[in-house]
Formats: sequence, C-alpha cells, structure tokens
Amino acid sequence: MTTLSRRALLAALPALAAQPARAEGRSLRIAYLKSTSDLALARAHASLEAALTPMGVAVSWAGPFAAAAPALEALNAGAVDLTVGSSTAFVTARAAGVRLTLFGYQRLSPQGEALLVKADSPLKALADLRGRSIAVNRGGTGEYILARALQNSAIPLDAVKRVYLGPVDARAAFANGAVDAWAIWDPFLSMEIESGEARVLADGGDCASENAVAYLVAQDYLQSNRDIVARVLQVLIAENQWGTAHPDEAGAIWCRDMGLPASLAPRLGRNNTPPLGPVGPAQIAEINRIAVWFAQTGIIPAIPALDEFLRPV
Repeated sequence: MTTLSRRALLAALPALAAQPARAEGRSLRIAYLKSTSDLALARAHASLEAALTPMGVAVSWAGPFAAAAPALEALNAGAVDLTVGSSTAFVTARAAGVRLTLFGYQRLSPQGEALLVKADSPLKALADLRGRSIAVNRGGTGEYILARALQNSAIPLDAVKRVYLGPVDARAAFANGAVDAWAIWDPFLSMEIESGEARVLADGGDCASENAVAYLVAQDYLQSNRDIVARVLQVLIAENQWGTAHPDEAGAIWCRDMGLPASLAPRLGRNNTPPLGPVGPAQIAEINRIAVWFAQTGIIPAIPALDEFLRPV
C-alpha cells in the first residue's frame, strides 16, 4: 500500500485516536473469517487497535473461521464478542435463540453470490435443477439464494436435493461431481470462475437476493460497551470507503489474507466493496422480509424476535 493510500485511510478516521480514554481495562474479542470483508481490511491495517487502544480497550483476534456458522457458535458460547456474517446467518442465529445484535449492514453485490455449475454441465437453466443435488450451507447464504432462485422460477424447494456442507467441503464435493451445483459466495465464487472450471447459472440479481454482509455483536457485550461498538462501526465504514476508492488494493489484501492467487484481486475488489452503513428502517425491513420468507419456506421453524436485536449503535 502506498503512503498516500494509508494517509487517506487515516484521514477517514476523524480524531478517533485523539478522543479520551474511558474505563481502562476493557477488551474486545473478534472472531474473524477468511472473507472479503471490511473487518479483514481493518485487521490488515490494525485500524481497530489504533482507534480502541486510546480508549483503554485491548483488541484480540480469534480465528480464522471458515464461515459465519462456527464464528457464531463461538459468540454464542461467550468465547468472542463480535464477528461478521450475513443477514441470513443472523436470522438463523436468532431463530436458534442466539442473543446478538446486527449493528452494521452492507448489501451484497449481485455478483458476490451465485449458483454455480461445472463449465461443461448440461444444466443450462434453473428449471434443469429439478431432481439435482445442490451444495448449500444450512440456513445461510447458500440455502437462501438457492431457495430464492427456485421460487423465482416456480420450482418447489423439495424438487431439488439440498446437500448441507460448509464451503470447504462443498468445494470438494463440487469438484469431484458429488453434487450437480453449488450455491456459494465470494471468494469461493471468484475462485471457481477464475479457474475456468465453473460457470454461473444464476447470480444474486437473478435470485432477487436481499442478502447482506452483517456485523454482529453479542447482546450482553453491546449493553455494557456501546461506545466501543459505535467506534468499531466508524472504523469499518472508513475501511469500506478506502476499499471503494482502492478496490484493487483491497482485493490484494484479501488475496494475501486467504492465500489466493493475486490475479483474483481485481475481481474480488469489484465484487465486494458496496457501501457499509448502520442499520436503519430500510435495512430492518429487508431483514424482516428474509425472516418471514425463511419461516414460510421452512428453513427456520418460526419468525424469531428481531426488533430489539436490530438497533443502531
């Protein structure tokens, strides 16, 4: 990263380090994912440490986690305080009774999630998925975009076989032909397209997806440390603004962090820098629609209580 770029990032964090410390001795434990997130940028830049240390907050990182589900398990167990996932994962976690608040919201770009088939697959349209097996992550982005795609094509959800796998195992199953399709997101999506071994059958736009990147914090932690969480969101928004202005550099950081070929950096930068902001009425409405839709399709047993867990910090 150039000196100018770093100065631009610091300029986007107005006086964070200059603000007075409060309640020395506090901590923030973050579960980080191998992902194309602004949290990953903050970790690479050490910008959370720069913002929170003057407040007397010790920052520590747990991970990396392969996906949101195990990170949310750690949060539910009290092992970490804050993580990143998806709005669909948030709804599923709330349905399971996890007490966590969604405080930052970044609508996924349509190109950042998709249904993939092998490049030489005979499947040409969503209607061809009838009777086929599709790898998805249970109650998360994969299952959501599959179900949305099928609904948009008037195909019953039970007309296909959902194979519940995490992204690493799903990638292996897709590669060896154990499944016919894979509902997946970046960086796995870009990796498969770049390899030439897969093609997109339908992306997030085709599926009418309302999925989003979600920044999530344990409810008990938020109640005692609202000022810390508000500062975290400020830093993440600044990182997002930097990534939007420097998508190739952001993509390069994500590639290095995940051990991916540098050639993927431009694609990852293009796909994963939509605006990040706080939760507001429009975002709450989108998340509630996902919850209703999940319950109607049987992905979760009932609509969970959401309102007290969707509040701006």
